[in-house]
Parts: sequence; structure tokens; C-alpha cells
Amino acid sequence: MARPPPAPPKPPPKRAQQPAAARPVAKPRPAAKQPAPGGFQRAKLHAYARRGGAVARIAIIAAIWGGVAAGLVAVWFTWDMPNPATAVTTPRRPAIRLLDPAGQLVARFGDASGQVVLPASLPPYVPAAFIAIEDRRFYQHGAFDMEGIARALVVDAWHRRVVQGGSTLTQQVAKTLFLGNQRTLRRKVQEAFLTLWLARHYRRGEILGIYLNRVYLGEGAYGVDAAARLYFNVPATQLTLAQAAILAGLPKAPSGLNPLANPRAAAARAAEVLNAMVAARDISPAEAGAAAAQLDNAAQPVSRTSWFALWVMQQEDAAIPEGEDITLSTTLDAPLQATAQAALDQTITTQGPALRVSQGAVVVLDAGTGAVRALVGGVGDREGYDRATLARRQTGSAIKPIVWLAGLLAGMNPGSIVFDGPLYLRGYHPHDYEAGYRGNVTMTEALADSMNTVAIRILLRAGGALRVIAVARALGLDDHFPDDATMALGSGAVGVLQLAGAYATFFNGGRRVTPFGVAAINGAPANMAPPAPVADPAEAQEVADMMRAVVTGGTGKAAFIPGIYTAGKTGTTQDYRDAWFVGYAKGDIIAVWVGNDDNSPTNGVLGGTLPAAIFRDIANHL
Repeated sequence: MARPPPAPPKPPPKRAQQPAAARPVAKPRPAAKQPAPGGFQRAKLHAYARRGGAVARIAIIAAIWGGVAAGLVAVWFTWDMPNPATAVTTPRRPAIRLLDPAGQLVARFGDASGQVVLPASLPPYVPAAFIAIEDRRFYQHGAFDMEGIARALVVDAWHRRVVQGGSTLTQQVAKTLFLGNQRTLRRKVQEAFLTLWLARHYRRGEILGIYLNRVYLGEGAYGVDAAARLYFNVPATQLTLAQAAILAGLPKAPSGLNPLANPRAAAARAAEVLNAMVAARDISPAEAGAAAAQLDNAAQPVSRTSWFALWVMQQEDAAIPEGEDITLSTTLDAPLQATAQAALDQTITTQGPALRVSQGAVVVLDAGTGAVRALVGGVGDREGYDRATLARRQTGSAIKPIVWLAGLLAGMNPGSIVFDGPLYLRGYHPHDYEAGYRGNVTMTEALADSMNTVAIRILLRAGGALRVIAVARALGLDDHFPDDATMALGSGAVGVLQLAGAYATFFNGGRRVTPFGVAAINGAPANMAPPAPVADPAEAQEVADMMRAVVTGGTGKAAFIPGIYTAGKTGTTQDYRDAWFVGYAKGDIIAVWVGNDDNSPTNGVLGGTLPAAIFRDIANHL
């Protein structure tokens, strides 16, 4: 059966119609703006521009303030930096050279003088030695050797300490000419600036020339020519390979490696230089071996004579022209100086501890002129307190020859009889060193055995203490002496040099001499007082003869030398605080004192023991 057709869809219900006036009128929406072609990109660019402008302003401000800060830092690092244009020509300190009577250099002060030398005028191995050990890549790198710096950093880091440097010769020139050896950040920055300045204004060969002429090589020597003349007594143009190696090794430690201070260390360092030259192919192994064999004898050290040299400088200070090189022709006998120093040092070092004596002084002078041939101011520090010229010590019986001379001037003679016995002077009771008295003795016997009571009786017969003091003054002793009888026993204090000069009168025919150390200044004779007669020659000789008896059979027998005429007098002060021997041998006066700086007693040291033995050692080398 057929299905009926579907019913048609119902229409939607109709909304109730409102009056037109009651319906709200819809506002039309504004149409969306459509961007013009390319407008979006321009907007982004404007935004970026605004942000970029702000960044640029910040960058400019930062750059300005950064520049100000950098300028302030640069000022802080360089405000005291020297002017390199003037420092290159800075003059050296004046040199003062001391020569012995033969014209040989014995000491020097100030900077050693030398000639300006060009690298081309030197033997090729001289500059090569410095380059090989100090800056092997000198001709390959710029102002700074970055490879060398990196290598040094690695080595130092490995050893955890500074064992290798990376500075170039140009840097060393900057430091030598302008800055010195201070190790601070400021100095390192200044060194860098000055190194760049040098590299800009000078060619490599010129920098090498400045280095060779200005590098410090110890002992006041600046430059290879000054050092060659100082250490080897030759100009730099005549240096041997061995000598060049020694000089090239000095910049590392000029004070400790120079051949005067440490010849062995200088030779060892020079061997390193020779090996570096072989590695750089500057010399062959055979040439290095031949030079190494000469190292031990390459240097000719100057005598270490600072005691004498310092005394001379003090004496001649007013006569030395300021700011000028000067040469002083001195009276020094360098081998004798070394002998005197060694005799004193050895005696005090070996016997001093047991005898509680720690110091001494020695003067050797020509009895005829007063020329000082050797002067030793003490044991130890060669530039310390000079006991030969500055110290004043009681003389003990070493004053007695002057008392005896006063007696001769009063009419006595060596055979005059004087009583040795008890003596009382206003509570003062002198006695002899040896127990007992000898009774009547001659002046010669009394001096030989150093009799104290006889000394006072001679003083009284000579006219008293003031009369004896006047004689001492005539002989050159101008220190204070007591105006009483103790003067005859050496209670007054004098200097070793002074007493040596006074003794010269007894052995030169009665003339007073003034000790001196300089005979000429720059070739012109120095002003010095000539010997002047102060005693009758016969009477002076009589005192000398009586002092001969002191060493032949008296208290100074330790100073007797078979075959050599010696004469002198011992002296020992209270509590053995000072011990003296002053005597004559081969035309010279040798004065020796031993004791302690603090005036403490020694352990029984007499003038006839250590001082007489030192006298004998020196006299044997005259």
C-alpha cells in the first residue's frame, strides 16, 4: 500500500512587529583602516630608530666618560714619567779614580768613565753575546716579543715563581734610561709606553747602540767600554770572546756576578753566555770551548781598598771639584794593604774568640814623608766605622817614647839612672806590670821593660805633665791629655794614625810628618805639609835606639825579626782593654791596635802578644 506524501515544513513563527519609532537604530561600524603599502615596515623602522638613538646617546656618553676615565688612568700611570727625549742624553755621575804610585787603578767612586762605542766598531761577538743571552730574537720581533712573553709565562707558571723574563733589549733600554729597577704596576706601564716611544724614534741598530753604551754592568760601570776598562783594563774594541761573555752575563745581576765581587759566579754565568751564542750560531763549539778555558783568568780585579779609599775621600773632599771627573794619585801600596788586612783578619778570627778581642786597626806609613801606604780600619765591614782614623783609645805604655824624648830634652840621656821603686803621689800608687821593683836602672832598661814608676819620675824630671804634653803636641798628637802624672802611663786617648805619625819623628831625624794619602790631583801636586824639624836628630835617634832594645830583649820580643832592623814599643791599658804595638821596619812605621768597640776588657791581651805578632807579619812583607 502506498505511503502518504510528507507534510510540508511549518514556517517559523513571526516576531511581533514593533513600531518603527520604538526600534533602536544600529550605529554603523567604522570601516577598518587598511594599511598603505609599506607603512608597517616604516613604523618598525621608526621604533628601531627611537631605540637606536637612545642606545647611541648612551654609547656616546659612555665613550666620553670612558675617555675621561682612561685619561685619568693614563695620567695616574704617567704623571711622573720622565721625558724620553732628554733622558737619552742624561749625563753620568762624575768618576773619581784613585791610582797607586805606579799609576794603577786601586779604587774608584762614581760612574766608571768610558768612550761611546758603535756596535759596528766592536768585535762582532761583543754585541752578539748580549743579544744571544738577553734577546735572541732581537731582529725578528717588534718592540715587544710576544713569543718570548708567552714562553716566560708558561715557564713561570710551571715553576710557580718568576724564573724567566720576556723583556726585549728595547724594554731594557727603556728601563735603564728612564725608570730604574722598581717593580710596580705603574713602572711596568710606563716601561711599555717608553718602549713604544723608543721603537718609533730609533732603528734597531741605534737601540742596540744605546743599550751597549748605557747598560749597567756593576761597580758603577755603565756601558761596555767603561766595564771593559774597569774589569779588564782594555777598551771595548779590544775585548776577547771570554771577556765579552763575562760582560754579557752581568745585566742579570750586576752586583753579584761581576768579577770583582764573585769571580767564580762571573765565570759560570759567562759559560751560559757562550752556550747561548753556540745555540744562536754566533760562534762554533770549538770557539766556545777555547773561550771557556780563559774565563778564570779573564778578569784582573781591582784591589779592595775601601778603608784607605774612604779615608782619602774624606780628607780630600774640599779639594775635589764638584761635577768633574778627577784622578787622585795616592800613596797606597795595594799588595801591602791586602797583607795588612789579612794579618789583622786572620789574627782576630783565629785567636780573638778565646782572648775576647773582636776588633783592631793597622796603619803603615813612610817614616820619612808621612805617606800612608796601608790603612785598615777594622775587621769585617770594609766601609764601616774606621778605627784607624776615627777611634780614640788610651795608649798605655805606647806613649812612653814621647815621655822619654821629653826627658832627653831636659838633659837626660839613655844611660841616665832612674829609680824603679814604690811611688806615692797624692794617693796615686803606680806599680809595674811585673811584681817587684828593679831599683836603679837606665832609661834604656826602663823603656825596654816598660817600667811605670820610672816613667813618672822621668815625667817629673822633664818638667811635669804640661811639658810632656807640649812635646806630644809638637809631634802631632793634638788630642786631650790629662794634666797629671797618669799622662806618662798612657791615660790619654789618641788615634792609630796619629800615633803612627808621631813615632815617625824618632826614625827620620827628628822631623814631624803629617800623614797623607794623596800626592797629586789630576796631575797637579797636592797641598801637603812638608816634614818639619821638631827634635834634635841625635836625641830622636837615641829614642829609636832605646826602642830597639824593646824588641831585642824587652816587652816587644815578638816583633823581633832576624836579619831585619825593627824597633818599637808595646802598650797595654788598664784591665787589658787596649793593646798596642807601634814600631819601625824597613823605613816604615807600623801601628797596630786591638781591642773591643764597647771598651770591654780582653782576656789578658798585651801589646807584646797579638799586636806585636801582627806587626811582625806585616814587616815580613815590606
